[in-house]
Amino acid sequence: MNISGAFAYKPKLLTSLKGYTASKFKDDLIAGIVVGIVALPLAIAFGIASGVSPTIGLITAIVGGFIVSAFGGNSVQIGGPTGAFIVIVYGIIAQFGLEGLAIATFMAGLILLLMGFFRLGTVIKFIPYPIVVGFTAGIALTIFSTQINDFFGLGLKNIPSEFIPKWGVYFQNFGSVDLTTLGVALVSLLIIILAPKVSKKLPGALLAILIVTPVVYFLDLPVETIGGRFGELKTDIPLPHGFELNMATINQLLPSAFTIAILGAIESLLSATVADGVTGSRTDSNSELIGQGLANVVVPMFGGIPVTGAIARTMTNITNGGRTPVAGIVHAIVLLLIFLLLMPLIQLVPMSTLAAVLIVVSYNMSGWRTVRSIFHNPKSDISVLIVTFLLTVIFDLTIAIEIGLLLAVVLFLRRVMENTDIRVYGSKLDAAENTDLSTHEELNLAPGVQVYEIDGPFFFGVATKFDEMMRTTVGEEKPAVRIIRMRKVPFIDSTGLHNLETLIRSSQTMGIHVVLSGVRPEVHEVLRKSHIVNLLGEDHICNHISTAVLRANEIAGRIKEK
Repeated sequence: MNISGAFAYKPKLLTSLKGYTASKFKDDLIAGIVVGIVALPLAIAFGIASGVSPTIGLITAIVGGFIVSAFGGNSVQIGGPTGAFIVIVYGIIAQFGLEGLAIATFMAGLILLLMGFFRLGTVIKFIPYPIVVGFTAGIALTIFSTQINDFFGLGLKNIPSEFIPKWGVYFQNFGSVDLTTLGVALVSLLIIILAPKVSKKLPGALLAILIVTPVVYFLDLPVETIGGRFGELKTDIPLPHGFELNMATINQLLPSAFTIAILGAIESLLSATVADGVTGSRTDSNSELIGQGLANVVVPMFGGIPVTGAIARTMTNITNGGRTPVAGIVHAIVLLLIFLLLMPLIQLVPMSTLAAVLIVVSYNMSGWRTVRSIFHNPKSDISVLIVTFLLTVIFDLTIAIEIGLLLAVVLFLRRVMENTDIRVYGSKLDAAENTDLSTHEELNLAPGVQVYEIDGPFFFGVATKFDEMMRTTVGEEKPAVRIIRMRKVPFIDSTGLHNLETLIRSSQTMGIHVVLSGVRPEVHEVLRKSHIVNLLGEDHICNHISTAVLRANEIAGRIKEK
């Protein structure tokens, strides 16, 4: 599939297969097998923690992982269920059920497709880092809190989903800790922690399952297993099915779908960026979003949960030699074979071992070192991090992302405002001021000529600032000509256009001429389409300040003679 032109969509698989060799396939095959094995316990754990069965977690990793690799814009990205979605998925299921989750995931996929087609991949990367760190740390703490029941064997049912009431219930029931379950969990945790110290290629989560599960089975330890909680696991991949969409359902689930889409976009592009830094390749961000969108459109038809790029599995792919999307496709095939052949054995895995796996995942997600480093940054960054973190933990991820994005916009606008300057000149002007030119050209302004220079984008915040300055700088004597110097204005928005048109019309009513100087071609085109060029006249739009001053002085001289 290759859509050129406006969309310019080309999956990385197509370009990677050019000049593909047997040697490359061998590397991808080994990496894919390793990643498939590493992904197995994570897919099961993420599925259970999200409130669905381990079967659904595996189906998501199989179908979603295949589509992300086959249709995405990164060579080594591994897609599947991730810890970031646990909180939002659990909340959607609690409120709207599995049908609601399927619809929300499908809608999120459509949003991701639109983001990719409209080239918003690069925009997502500009979300401030403190916001990303804040809700990632919040998700990590929330995941950790969901595993306490299974880790300590408290045996609690109907635990509150809210963070503070949940911990209230935990503290009231810590007296009923099951020591056997806790022992199994601690041994599992120890294996996961120590495995990388022996060899970084040892998948600690899988090793813990392979060691602890037979011990629990043969010693007949009284701990809850996957089979004990979910019964016999089916090995049939469900046939694709649809779901009913209507405006009432869409309105209800749109905020959740938007959250899934934004979170999926951020995590997948962050994973791709990290991968690019290691491999030296270059991700097509928009094609990656399209691949992620396709995965999230298809996966719910098989009963799956949301899919995104997984940083840990992607890095495992890279370190084991994977360099093309073929490795990701092999990983999906490996999981499919495990699903078809080994599901009866998966039923024997202790729930406390999976809890240990997720506790390590939450620790790795927390990024506490990054959080600590941000506390040395400006207070605004610290405030944003804390607000996003608390909103994620105390309320929910939907609110955290919505307010986080709002904070991102506010921070961006504030920084643009701080870096946009408006200067006023009254009698003399250096044409080379604030340039690299060594030759200075001093221009004399005739009486009645004022020059206003806008240094930065002329958008709604700056437009209001400029309008206020125009009002405050009007002296007792009415000027004859106002020159607006726009050499450093890269774009102008509708509010800027409106304010500029209002200024021109009010100035013309008062008999004041307005001359524009140094208008960039793209801004000039916007002015032409909005009819401001016709309002002013082409002779009042000059390409250089010297020409504009000559024109303004000439106009002022004619007015004075009258």
